[in-house]
Amino acid sequence: MSRRDGAADEALVRRIFEEHGAAMLAYAARLTGDRARGEAVVQDVLLRVWRHPEILAGPARASLFATIRDIAGGAPAGEAMAMLGAVEALPPEHRDVLNVLYFQGRDIAEASASLGVPAGAVKERSYQALRQLRAAVAG
Repeated sequence: MSRRDGAADEALVRRIFEEHGAAMLAYAARLTGDRARGEAVVQDVLLRVWRHPEILAGPARASLFATIRDIAGGAPAGEAMAMLGAVEALPPEHRDVLNVLYFQGRDIAEASASLGVPAGAVKERSYQALRQLRAAVAG
């Protein structure tokens, strides 16, 4: 098994969220009838893409929305709940960076200004947070 590139994984998740995040959340919230549950479904989808980028082998948007539909229509999003627990266990400064980058959809410079920390700190905290999340959900 080859070792995956953490920076490439982060870039993939960031790109997917930047391009499709708002639409994914709107669709998931509509399917589940609840914004918080919709957020959990979107997190679950992003986690699946992170673990299995081949999900995007076809048209990315269609694959993402099909995955949202599958998760929202199935059992409770167990992976998402595990991810939420792992996020809660992160240090506050790491959670804040993930929130600004992935849920508010800001870039590094905007996150730096919003959080009042250098861009390098935003990058490092994001990297460390994603590394910790990967370890937590891998088990």
